[in-house]
Amino acid sequence: MNELINNCYFELFSKQQQNQFNIGNSNSKERIRKLDALKTAIEKTYRLEIQDALLKDLGKPVVEAELTEIYAIIGDIKHAKKHLKQWMKNHKVGTPMSMLGSSSHITFQPKGVCLIISPWNFPFNLTFGPLVSAIAAGNTAIIKPSEMTPNSSALMAKIIEDVFDEDEVALVEGEVETSTELLKLPFNHIFFTGSPQVGKIVMTAAAKHLASVTLELGGKSPTIVDKTANIDKAAKKIMWAKFLNCGQICVAPDYVLIDESIKVEFIESCKKWLQTYYNNNPKKSDSYGRIVTDKHFERLNAYLENAKTLEAKFEVGGETNRTSKYIEPTIISDLKPEAKLLEEEIFGPILPIVTYNSLDMAIAYVNSKPRPLALYIYSKSKGNTNKIINNTRAGGTCINNSVLHYANHNLPFGGVNNSGIGKSHGFDGFRAFSNERSVLKQHTFGVTELLFPPYSSFKEKLARLTIRWF
Repeated sequence: MNELINNCYFELFSKQQQNQFNIGNSNSKERIRKLDALKTAIEKTYRLEIQDALLKDLGKPVVEAELTEIYAIIGDIKHAKKHLKQWMKNHKVGTPMSMLGSSSHITFQPKGVCLIISPWNFPFNLTFGPLVSAIAAGNTAIIKPSEMTPNSSALMAKIIEDVFDEDEVALVEGEVETSTELLKLPFNHIFFTGSPQVGKIVMTAAAKHLASVTLELGGKSPTIVDKTANIDKAAKKIMWAKFLNCGQICVAPDYVLIDESIKVEFIESCKKWLQTYYNNNPKKSDSYGRIVTDKHFERLNAYLENAKTLEAKFEVGGETNRTSKYIEPTIISDLKPEAKLLEEEIFGPILPIVTYNSLDMAIAYVNSKPRPLALYIYSKSKGNTNKIINNTRAGGTCINNSVLHYANHNLPFGGVNNSGIGKSHGFDGFRAFSNERSVLKQHTFGVTELLFPPYSSFKEKLARLTIRWF
């Protein structure tokens, strides 16, 4: 049976490999027609089914489904359509005087057959987003969505089959073994969104074929709140960003570093905004989701139990329900350094509060951990903001807001080191799925020809002049 499945994947890969140059030579109008077909399917044909699938898989409210899934994809498509013709043009670059008689440009060519491995937390957005970039760049693609959101994966398979021929875009469902078998194939590019641990496995597999990779990973994204910040506004935005999608967001604030002098006021504001968003009982709120699987629930519940064992202070929340995979929005302070919540990426609705007495302490704390996907700063002080940015490293940053940098198509999105490799979104997504091919064209006699063998004392002097003056 395994051999039959392996052959099936290889046949699918071979079909796309044979078709890659037909797809790659398509013009902007042809690629835009494909993007329009995908847009129609998501925006009109399957919109209600998408909402239903997300509700079943994640308990995701309709508004969140619209904003974080459907809107995000449609936005990607609109942006690509608007700029694709320009992206596909040859980009002229300068040519040095020593190469007089020639001109140079960069042409963007599709990488070929691509593999997109997408996660469960935003199944439609983080599957179709990279696909938009792959199509815009003229690639074929095989998609492997997460098995943890089965309703969403099944619907995406239906959409892909409806919109594309399998020798251009195909979706393969399955467990971890499916990803393992797909990674054995010699893809030209692999786009993976997930954890750093699995990212290392993907990169190892890619290295066997020297395939390029885009790895969108995660990590512990810090939020620094200094004593100049507007505390109430900071609490309002942090509570929204942290508990959106029940905290299951790679760029969610993982923990808050706050000046000791404003901790109490900040926590009180957080309580107020949580009550505004989810009422007194989030369990009954139509605006609050659920944990994706029993396994993830148990992981998060273990973090809570570990915090209790270490006598941390539960400022808000802490209630859980295994049956419904419910974890109340929770804020915890006074955590000991060895607490699991301060060591592991949380990826759930639990927010640790860590205090500092000086900004240098906060910066040192951030730098003691692997480089994060995002770092958020809440401050009215330009000096403090610049000091944090200049002395830390992160994939992206919002100042006096959280998460929203992800939604700007003009900003490259991605991590650094442990939080990711490569960038996506907009032109950067197009570039990720493209090979920037260098082209130099000789028009007339080139002065470099004067330096061809046989060498002489005259050519030696000419070489020295070239080094000195050109």
